[in-house]
Amino acid sequence: MLLNISKSELHIKIVYYGPALSGKTTNLQYIHSRVPPNLRGDLVSLKTRGDRTLFFDYMVLEVGTIAGMRPKFSLYTVPGQVYYTATRRLVLQGADGIVFVADSHPLQWEHNLRSFRDLRMQMADLGMDPRTVPLVVQFNKRDLPNAVPVQAMHSLLSLDGTSTFESIATEGVGVLETLKAIMNRSIARVQEYL
Repeated sequence: MLLNISKSELHIKIVYYGPALSGKTTNLQYIHSRVPPNLRGDLVSLKTRGDRTLFFDYMVLEVGTIAGMRPKFSLYTVPGQVYYTATRRLVLQGADGIVFVADSHPLQWEHNLRSFRDLRMQMADLGMDPRTVPLVVQFNKRDLPNAVPVQAMHSLLSLDGTSTFESIATEGVGVLETLKAIMNRSIARVQEYL
């Protein structure tokens, strides 16, 4: 959280984390397409020649007021490819809320687990307490005919007590519900410090 007292702004950072091609960027693209232009900034994407997210997607959303301040939500995604560990750490630093996007395809089972473990390790390295930093998990690609059952994904990631959402990001199913949940949890945490 960053405070800009002179502008009465409260900046809240939300990071979408998960394995490569799990749907993180698709979530942000859908959100961007649904938010009125006067309430959002540009969607900035840095991509490689292979058209995969290299660094992050960044978008600012403005909603209401909190303690007399206008909150601005900055949404980021991290690159899911294994070799971008340092970049993921930089993007994750200072996050006020995290959405973990898990891929429901059976062949992504190990990638989901590796990415979730990487998230926990990165949080520990950054001094972020997983018990206090808001986290929600999105099970994406639920439209796949062979999608891993939700209960199996819960067990894989040991998600007792963590809020989860089923989604089909390409169609917008579950995307805004996931965003609303992480925004509400992030606001509640930030209000503890105000």
